[in-house]
Amino acid sequence: MAAQECFVKRFMQEIANYVLYASKIIKDEQVNEIIEMLLESLKCDNKILVVGAGRSGLAGRAFAMRLMHLGFDVYVLGETITPAMGVNDMILCISGSGETRMAVTAATAGKEMDAKVVAITSHRDSTLAKMADRIVLIPGRTKLAIEDDYSVRQILGSHEPLAPLGTLFEITLNIFLDSLVAELMQRLGETEIDLKKRHATIE
Repeated sequence: MAAQECFVKRFMQEIANYVLYASKIIKDEQVNEIIEMLLESLKCDNKILVVGAGRSGLAGRAFAMRLMHLGFDVYVLGETITPAMGVNDMILCISGSGETRMAVTAATAGKEMDAKVVAITSHRDSTLAKMADRIVLIPGRTKLAIEDDYSVRQILGSHEPLAPLGTLFEITLNIFLDSLVAELMQRLGETEIDLKKRHATIE
């Protein structure tokens, strides 16, 4: 019986090509705005609440951990130790579709308490994006997969979605957030040694 051809490495290359494409169209001004807001939160000792469901939530938790390593006062929605949020605190909501109920609810509550709402999404016209004070648009096929399917197929040259549901958004999101951490490290003059000092010692 002949071995079935494996396309894993080709798929890796195509996904990597998509991330490179995304890096070229993410708007510099949007990225700089969120960086300035994060730095202002650190300077003024304001709290940051990261909100996301599913795999977007996992990416958000990883980002929150790195922000903690950088000295930010950061929390993740749903944790029992999350404190009250208030004026000028930041609510960072992540939702590819921009319609995730948890993210929209958190943004609504944030606006009511005069917190700063930042949305990371793929959809400029989504409920979340329209509510946010600042947005960063991350391209990617989301779990709702409507209009963005065509553009993804054009980029990747395929008729079927390369990755299921929101995978392209989530992979791009992870790399974007890790790159954002690298930029924050540079601007703050922090090194890996500095981050290790705040790393968990009981694991």
